This record gives sequence, structure tokens and C-alpha cells, in this order.
Amino acid sequence: MDESALEKLKILAESARYDVSCASSGTSRSNKKGTIGSASGWGICHSFSEDGRCISLLKVMLTNYCMYDCAYCINRRSNDIRRATLSVSELVNITIEFYRRNYIEGLFLSSGVVRSPDYTMERLVRIIKDLRQVHRFNGYIHMKSIPGASQELVQEAGLYADRLSVNIEIPNEQSLQLLAPEKDFQSVFAPMRYIQQGVLQSAEDRKKYRYAPRFAPAGQSTQMIVGATPDTDKDILQVTSALYRRPTMKRVYYSGFVPVNGYDTRLPALKQPPLVRENRLYQADWLLRFYQFKVEEIVDDAYPDLDLEIDPKLAWALRHPEAFPVDVNRADYEMLLRVPGIGVKSAKLIVVSRRHGRLGSEQLKKIGIVMKKAQYFITCNELSMQTIQELKPENVRRILTKKTGRRVDDRQLILDFREERDT
Repeated sequence: MDESALEKLKILAESARYDVSCASSGTSRSNKKGTIGSASGWGICHSFSEDGRCISLLKVMLTNYCMYDCAYCINRRSNDIRRATLSVSELVNITIEFYRRNYIEGLFLSSGVVRSPDYTMERLVRIIKDLRQVHRFNGYIHMKSIPGASQELVQEAGLYADRLSVNIEIPNEQSLQLLAPEKDFQSVFAPMRYIQQGVLQSAEDRKKYRYAPRFAPAGQSTQMIVGATPDTDKDILQVTSALYRRPTMKRVYYSGFVPVNGYDTRLPALKQPPLVRENRLYQADWLLRFYQFKVEEIVDDAYPDLDLEIDPKLAWALRHPEAFPVDVNRADYEMLLRVPGIGVKSAKLIVVSRRHGRLGSEQLKKIGIVMKKAQYFITCNELSMQTIQELKPENVRRILTKKTGRRVDDRQLILDFREERDT
């Protein structure tokens, strides 16, 4: 690999690390004769496919030069940082070379905006088009669409990328105008609409013609920065809920604000990124997508922000003790999903298993319920623990949070979330 290209790669991979809207689920494509790769070091990130496989992606920017001066961005025009730009051929060759060395299985491509949105978008499209048509690259490609890009370029990008993303960044247009006055919501939502139209039209075409080209088969995603503005979790989740009502929106990502431009007085003076809040938002997002919760059940005017000490489902259960305890042998699937410690998989297993006999505590443990939480909210054949009705919500909360004697650290939050999510 050319030394100058390698040095550029180091700079641009570092510049890309703040973009978290990088996923590889929702599409599969097997290797075919005459192609390289399938969609099943520096800048290499790991995402997870729909079937649970860990996929390595080369995460890189085409350039970190940018015509915008957004207050929260490390690559803002006024920052004195090392700048670099890869040519179209350099980035294509790096991707192919990394794939042949078995470093990566796909590409996540973004860029600063230079000259104009269309000029930058055109170069991004040339890269993924060359990968697909010239090098016959069949691996996963996630490309960030440039806000303000024309419909024609977005439509062309969707023919070669598996997923397209357009980052909202700030959930409130008034706050966006304060921190990024050169941007507006129209420039963000227009490409989102173009992507949605392309995906839906492709689906209709494929009903009529078997070999009609697929358009962004993994849909689209977006990202919001958390903590850079005074927006509440209610504000953020309302935007999220509205986005998920769009048929092609697959993921909304949340990025804890990193104070990389501490000199800008428009930004809050945070000592560290709000990682706990970020994690709580991901948990609330999960409740919206898979647990049939509505935004107003998670956050409302009385509780506009998520509880940082306990997860959102437990917080809802403690606020609604009248709904518990739940009889696991009789409750419907929707109510089982409301029980802290019961995930989607375990709720389905309970519904299936109780057809063959009444369930007791041992069976529930085998199913995978997180009993340290669930025991206060359920009844069954052999469960002798006092429930929330006898103990009262404030005492249940004290019991579940006193184990550490302080707020749990970020790693434990994530482990607890995964434990419940995977059951």
C-alpha cells in the first residue's frame, strides 16, 4: 500500500470514529461466481448482522475537510487539525486490499462536505459504484448520504449501497440553528424521503419483475447527539418514535456528546460524555421497537428524562405497581413483556411452555428470566418471594439498587441490558 495513502487513512479513520450510525443488519448476499466478498486494524469497527455474526467494517471518511462550522464537530471548518483527502481510486484500492487480506468484510463510508453537497455525494457514489461494477465487490456497504444532496445522486447511491444513513445530529431545529447555522432540517429530511421512496419503489418493482434491482436493501438509519443541547429525553424519543413510523427507518443511534471543542461557549461544559444517558436511551429505544411501549409511557411531562439509576422498563413498573404482580401462567404476551427481567425470547417461551403444564420458579430460571428483577413482579406455582404489592415500589427500588451501594458503572449497565434483551 502506498505510504501517502496509508498516512491519509490513519487521519481519516480517526476522524470517522465519532459517527456511531454504523450497522450491518438487515441484508444478506452470498458470494457469486465472478465477484468477491459477501454481505453476510485502523478504522475497522465491528457490527452485528441479523443472524448474530460479528462483521468487521472499514470505517473511514473520504475527506475530513468540511465547508461547515458545526460547533459540536471535530472536523469543523475552523478547527486546526490534520486534514487529508483520499482520491476515489485510493479509497477503492484500500477497501479491496483490506478485504483480500481478510481484515474486513465491508465498508462504512462517510465524508466532510467540500464545495457542495452534490460534489461530495457524487464522489462517494463513484467509490461504491466502482467497488460494485469494476471490482465486483459483493460485501456489505453502508454509506452516509450528504444532507442537501440531490434526489438523482441519492437514487443512484441506493443502487450500490446496502444501507444509507442521514444524520439528524440535533433533535430540535432551533438548537440545530444555534450550533450549526449553515444546516437545517429540510436538508436532512429531504434525502431521508428520497431513500424511503427508493426502497418502497424497489419493493413494488420486485413484485412485478423478479430481477429488478434492489435499492438500499438494509434500509436507512440516523444518529442524534445526546447532551449537546438542553433537549430532554422526551424530546429525543418523540423524534425517534416519529422516525420509526417511517417504513424504511431501521435504527436510530444515540451518541453521547463528546466535548471536543471546549472553547465554543455555545456548548455545555461537560467533563465526560453522558454515557449512562446514552445507554438508557438505547434501552428506551428497544422498548419502543420490540416491547410495544409508547413514548408517553416511558417519559412524560412529569418525568421528561430517563432515570439514570434504573432501566426504563423497571422505572415504568415501579411507577405502575397496580399492574403487578403478573401471573406468568395466565398473563398474555403483551403483559409479560412489561415485566422487568422478561425479554422477548423468554416471553415467547413462557407462552409456549405453559401449554404443557403450569410453570414454577425452576422452569422460569431455565427459560432464562432474570429472576433478580422479575421475582418482585410475578407470581407462579412455587414463588414465595414478596412482590411489589407487599414491599412497596420504593423498597423494591432500594433492594435492586443497593447491591452496589452506588450507581452502577457503564459496563454493568450494558451487561444488564444485554442479559434482559437476549432473553
